[in-house]
Parts: sequence; C-alpha cells; structure tokens
Amino acid sequence: FTAIARGEHPRWRMYIQTMREAEAERFDHDPFDLTKVWPHGDYPLHEVGVLELDRNPDNYFATVEQAAFSPGNVVPGISWSPDPVLQARIVSYADAHRYRLGVNHEHIPINCPHATRARNHFRDGRMTIDDNGGKALNYAPNAETQWLTDPELEPPPLPLSGAAGRHAFSDEDYFSQPRALYRLFDEDAKQRLVATICASLSACDAATRRRQLELFTRCDEDLGRRLEAGLDLGDASG
Repeated sequence: FTAIARGEHPRWRMYIQTMREAEAERFDHDPFDLTKVWPHGDYPLHEVGVLELDRNPDNYFATVEQAAFSPGNVVPGISWSPDPVLQARIVSYADAHRYRLGVNHEHIPINCPHATRARNHFRDGRMTIDDNGGKALNYAPNAETQWLTDPELEPPPLPLSGAAGRHAFSDEDYFSQPRALYRLFDEDAKQRLVATICASLSACDAATRRRQLELFTRCDEDLGRRLEAGLDLGDASG
C-alpha cells in the first residue's frame, strides 16, 4: 500500500505453461492433478504479460468489499479444464457472491463489465440498480427470439474431459515429483528444509516421527538421513 502511494508500483511477470491435447493423452499422470507439476524442461514457461498494482482504492467498501471474482467468468475462446477443484469453484464462488452481495452483484460498478452491461437471466432481487431487464424476457428458448445462443461465444469442446481423468484412481506415484524438487535444491535450501521439518515434527511423539520419516525417506534417501539425524530418534521409544 505504501509503495503504491509512493509511486513505486509492484510488478509481477505472468507466465503460463501449455500442453497440446495429444501430449496430454501420453502424459505419465493426469495433467489436471493439482498435486503434480508439469516439468519446466518439458513444458517451458511462456510470458504473457505483466501484473502491476498502480492505484490504491479510494473507497475500500465500494471497490474491495464488494468485489466478486469468480473462475466461472471466462472470455470467448477459453473454457474450463476438467480439474475437479476448478469445477467445484466455478459453482461455489458464484454461489458465495449471490449470498454475500445478492443475485445482481454483477451490476455493482466494481464488477460490471466495461465493454457492455452485465447480461444474464436474473430479474428482481437485491442490488437491482438498473431498469431490471425492462420488458425483455428472462427465459429461453422463447417465441420472441430473445436470448439466442451465439455459436461464436460457445466454449470450445474439451475432448480430454474423459481421457484426462484416466489416471485419477490408479495414480499412486506420490514421491517422484517431491524427489525431483528436493534434488533441485542447493545445499542451503536443503538445510533450511530439514530445519523446518524437524522443528515441526519435534512436537510429535516418536511413533509419529518415525512414520513421517519413512515417507520422507521414500521421497529421497538423503533427505531421510538428514531428518533422522535432526530428529534424534536413536534412543527414542514408541
């Protein structure tokens, strides 16, 4: 906040990774599994823009408390992946906004599209601040040919919706990616990781520490040895 007020605007470069549908079919696990990553060596980062915060809110309630972000809002040409967490949030975010701000929350200036007014089938309800749809119908299909679907605005097909989940119940590889990440760490990072884990596990009983140690050892034997020494389990009883 103070940096923005000084004119020292924070900036972050935004990158994405892309994968072709044919590559997803051959991927060694579900590409939409949030517990896994796409290796940068195989799927490099592509810079798409810069996020810059250049203005503090003048009225916190109007522009922050009433803001309603939702992954259900997409632009033409972009659709949703079969990631189950995303699929749940498409529903839950919008539902939370309707409860918190009312069914017409998209008409509130901070949420209203700049290019055109918000267009949906909602009528009446809290936060009705415009002509309430006027005499237009609010259902489709109808004999007045209102609310016709524009094929150009339809989300693109997602043929992966079935194939992408083919590993969902059989993928039991819980250790290869943590192992790869650990081996990317330099010595200082490894020492900090071990110190952090030991600090947390030191409050647990010996049996719990041993079970956890077994999991970390399956990730990487070097990590297991370091943790075993740091946890001092040599003379501990269950």
